[in-house]
Amino acid sequence: MKTKTHLQNLLPSSCNGYNSESSSSSPPSSPRRPTRVSHCRRRLRFKAQLQPRPENFFAGILFRRNLRLFLLVPLCYVSGLLMCVGTFSSVLRPPPLPGSVYRSPEVFQKLWHEIQSDNSSAIELSSVWRHSRRLKEQKPCANTTAGQYLESPEPIGYLIVEANGGLNQQRSSICNAVAVAGLLNAVLVIPRFNFHIRSEDALLEINDGFGEIYDEDHFIATLKNYVTVVRDLPEVVMERYDNNISNIPISRVKAWAPVSYYMGEVSPILRDQGYASQLDGISEIEQQPLGLLRLSLRRILVIRIAPFANRLAMQVPPYIQFLRCLANYEALRFSVPISTLANKLVNRMIEKSSRIGGKYVSVHLRFEEDMVAFSCCEYDGGEAETLEMDSIREKGWKGKFKSKERVIKPGLNRINGKCPLTPLEVGMMLRGMGFDNNTTIYLASGKIYQAESNLAPLLKMFPLVQTKNSLASLDELAFFEGYSSRLAALDYTVCLFSEVFVTTQGGNFPHFLMGHRRFLYSGHAKTIKPDKRKLVILLQDTQISWKAFKEQMEAMLVESDRRSKGKKAWHLCNAGIGIEKSRVQVVVESLDDMSRLV
Repeated sequence: MKTKTHLQNLLPSSCNGYNSESSSSSPPSSPRRPTRVSHCRRRLRFKAQLQPRPENFFAGILFRRNLRLFLLVPLCYVSGLLMCVGTFSSVLRPPPLPGSVYRSPEVFQKLWHEIQSDNSSAIELSSVWRHSRRLKEQKPCANTTAGQYLESPEPIGYLIVEANGGLNQQRSSICNAVAVAGLLNAVLVIPRFNFHIRSEDALLEINDGFGEIYDEDHFIATLKNYVTVVRDLPEVVMERYDNNISNIPISRVKAWAPVSYYMGEVSPILRDQGYASQLDGISEIEQQPLGLLRLSLRRILVIRIAPFANRLAMQVPPYIQFLRCLANYEALRFSVPISTLANKLVNRMIEKSSRIGGKYVSVHLRFEEDMVAFSCCEYDGGEAETLEMDSIREKGWKGKFKSKERVIKPGLNRINGKCPLTPLEVGMMLRGMGFDNNTTIYLASGKIYQAESNLAPLLKMFPLVQTKNSLASLDELAFFEGYSSRLAALDYTVCLFSEVFVTTQGGNFPHFLMGHRRFLYSGHAKTIKPDKRKLVILLQDTQISWKAFKEQMEAMLVESDRRSKGKKAWHLCNAGIGIEKSRVQVVVESLDDMSRLV
């Protein structure tokens, strides 16, 4: 019996949680196994908690509902707040500034049907200028007092300049070189051209000689009574520089230097110092007496200035201005290959304009790829266009546009009229001014950015658009391919003899051309220079009507005429450089004589 009782005490607790104990006295039981008992108790307590109690049932339901409400209310509040903020932010966000966004394609699509059907007020090209425009016989430049300012009858040395940039920047350098040579009483060596062109792979340098662009003989002969011009330095001088003109040290001249600077800083170098140090060690000269040595030095002094673009001030004395004018309008005549093809293109444009009296409009369009990239303006190409332009800027200008000091603001550029006009915008402007679809247009431009898509709207508005490539054959253009200055000379000539010239962007090309056209036609040469700040505002308004747009364009044309007629100076080299009409008179008898001008 005791054995049985003892065995019962050794058994683990039953699964219901109670122990089997005897009422009789017995020895102390053995130690219990706390781990197992504790585990069972926890399971029993957990089960007891899971069993629903009547008094807590409804409380649980209410708790769960309150919890859902507690989570749902903030969620609805946040969602509503976000919706309200989004709605009001679109309302409160300021709209884009007028003229800052390119929406011209949208405006064009909206107005196209009205544009297409509107030829009611077509401009007669024969009446675009109130004075008759006639080319007369060319007369030589009037004899002036330019020669009396030369202090010595014999030149005191040689002047070498290097003209950098494109065709018209080089032209500016040539005109200034003639003026400086006259100012310093120096012999001018035919200017050397350095032209840099950006390609996909590298920055290439193309040296197109003076003779490939201009008629050297005509240039020398025209200036002979005012400035002595030679093709090359004398052989004895070249030998002292190892027959390499690059060995002649370069003199740096500040930009827009006034006459006083040349007389005070440059002239003493040419007169007294020259580059005599280059002659040290030449025994045959060192052995000569001092007088002969000074005479020898006087004969071989050379000054080389590079670069020479914009190295003479705009405001100069009249006799210096005369030399610039003489060089630009009489001495600089395009070479025979250029003038021959250029004259053919002019005649072909006249033939294609026979329906309107042989008169045509020329447009200088600056919407080339590099121009679009340099302007930092945005059009309708989206992210792809932005990446492409960034790549072009990096290749062409090597981080210039990524500097911390340079902040690119496309919208502000457009508002300020710094963005190149697209072909579409030029077409809408001209149609608004009254030029109908029978107008023949010559487009002076390089390779248009995305030409097929960008030229399409212009061709819809003006089907008779021509370029040098459409007017000339491949064989005729063979001499010009790859030489942008030669191609630009063709554009220059065709624009020069157009009835109306339209400039869409600043630069040397339109400045020279406007002055040259005024010079040829006694001031009566139609030039349209649009108000781009006003135009971009109108072309951003997608609600504008064709009637309202047209009224604005007609007013812009009147204002352009008013500004043009108000200018009494004859533009030369750059804007702001002028010369009075009485100084030089250049006119030609007919279009057959125009080769003598170009």
